Amino acid sequence: MRDVKGKKVLVIDDEADVTELLAYHLKAKGFEVATLNDANSSIGTARSFMPDLVVLDVMMPDLSGVQICKMLRADPQLKTVPVIFLTAKAEEADRIQGLETGADDYVCKPFSTKELILRIQTILRRVQDALPEQPKKIQTGEIVIDVERHEASVHGEPVELTATEFKLLRLLMERRGRVQTREHLLINVWNYETEIETRTVDTHVRRLREKLGTEADWIETIRGVGYRMAERKPDSCSK
Repeated sequence: MRDVKGKKVLVIDDEADVTELLAYHLKAKGFEVATLNDANSSIGTARSFMPDLVVLDVMMPDLSGVQICKMLRADPQLKTVPVIFLTAKAEEADRIQGLETGADDYVCKPFSTKELILRIQTILRRVQDALPEQPKKIQTGEIVIDVERHEASVHGEPVELTATEFKLLRLLMERRGRVQTREHLLINVWNYETEIETRTVDTHVRRLREKLGTEADWIETIRGVGYRMAERKPDSCSK
């Protein structure tokens, strides 16, 4: 059974008391938590935070949880994120409607925080157990990263990378041959922090290339778009 500590949970509820209570207990269990009381910001927040699971109140002004769940399921980046509905409506027809919308579970208010967290853990473990095991080591040319040890080497010699550089290199290597836009890298490496600019990506790529030395040209620049890890080592590469 895989550990789900560190997984990201987004809690959307118009009642601040509910979001504060759940944030406190989820953080105590090792989760990374984002909360939202404005339903209108739900999709934008979900896209920037990229949660592993969403706890979603059904009865909210402006947008209902059912509407938001439909929007999540229609979004290419968010369509597979598990959703737990949180609501005061306990009728069977309401539960069925929620599940038919695409929710993974349905918890009625008032709820037991302990039970809700157990359900969150159960769903996240089920999702993780369904995923194939990720390789412990990834190699491109003479670049090797050890995911579990968080170590990188070039030609067998260790390379000291910052946490951000390691995350950036890992993403490029895992998606080898696929172009990663600067915006996509900001979302997946920096979690799209508002103060981060796209030129920050260029700066980190330049530093990463310097540390990779003779293997630097595996990272290709796609002008006006972003970067990719080449499928085969180019003879030359614009840096």
